[in-house]
Amino acid sequence: MSSVNASDDTLADPEDQPGTAARPPGRRLPKRIPAWASWASGIVVVLACVGLQSQLYTGQERSFTTVFMYVALAASWNLIGGYTGYACFGQVGFFGLGGYTTAALMQHGHLSFWAALPVAAVVSGAFAALIGLPLLRLKGHYFAVATLGVAEGLREVVTNVPRWTGGGAGITIPTAGANAPTAWLGNDGFYLLFLGLAAVCVAVVALIVRGRTGYALRAVNQDEDAAAAMGVNTTRAKTFAFSVSAVLTGAAGSAYAFQQVTIFPQRLFDVDLTVLMVVMVVIGSSATIAGPVLGAVGIAAVSEYLRQHFTEAHTFTLGALVIAAVVLLPQGVVNFVRDALRTRDFSLLTNVRRYRL
Repeated sequence: MSSVNASDDTLADPEDQPGTAARPPGRRLPKRIPAWASWASGIVVVLACVGLQSQLYTGQERSFTTVFMYVALAASWNLIGGYTGYACFGQVGFFGLGGYTTAALMQHGHLSFWAALPVAAVVSGAFAALIGLPLLRLKGHYFAVATLGVAEGLREVVTNVPRWTGGGAGITIPTAGANAPTAWLGNDGFYLLFLGLAAVCVAVVALIVRGRTGYALRAVNQDEDAAAAMGVNTTRAKTFAFSVSAVLTGAAGSAYAFQQVTIFPQRLFDVDLTVLMVVMVVIGSSATIAGPVLGAVGIAAVSEYLRQHFTEAHTFTLGALVIAAVVLLPQGVVNFVRDALRTRDFSLLTNVRRYRL
């Protein structure tokens, strides 16, 4: 899977990007939003979410907590899959590794959650750097399949070391009583925890892609050989993006494991989690900051609505809507809106023809 290169952070002028319409004469491109305005908007959104918490009942609060987790996961995947152009289908491996590292440290090492979380994130990042050196030499579907194999391998390892992980029977984190290193945070606490993780993930990705490393990653995405010829250390750039993405994903897995208390390999290494990350990024717009956020929020909201009103046909209907969105908006919502504002053409049929689908 390759990402569309039309984004607010592209190296070239949008008119030079393949698959985009030429600018009509006499019409100016929309001005780029200043960096301070983007950061201010993000802070306002986070504060609004904090204020919203008091207005939610228990079920709604849990739903929002799940949305925040997916925002963090989608933003993390976007760094390696969107900006760098390496579609990692084994991202759930880092999620599960972070979760099981936290569970083992809290269960066997009696370490507090607040100490286990950064350790789990570092372990996930170090593992990604270790496997990234050989795997990132692969490209396209070869890399995707290889990372998927790594995730499945991790699940088998976890299943076959029951002394430390509980094996297929799962492992329970002590969260109550005198033996609990950290008490369970409750719905209110996990709402704020995942909101904070989502904000940190989006902020970290934004800082990276708006700097020199971000230009290197986009250069790798557009033409890796040309980037290397121009002096970009492509191996270091790819490995860095892969490792940071794993760190953020591992942190989310750590928080999820603590929230669930009892975890199982089938759930923490479920490939459906990776599929959801990819779908959210693609629908929102890959290689953009806002795209994964909007994709995660939109899919979570639609899924919840369908689950409540179309119980039996929930999965089928959601799949049909995802297919329709990908066909009509192949560049994602954010890039479609940007293109439409530039060309003053909001027709979906024109958009389909523009991308030759």
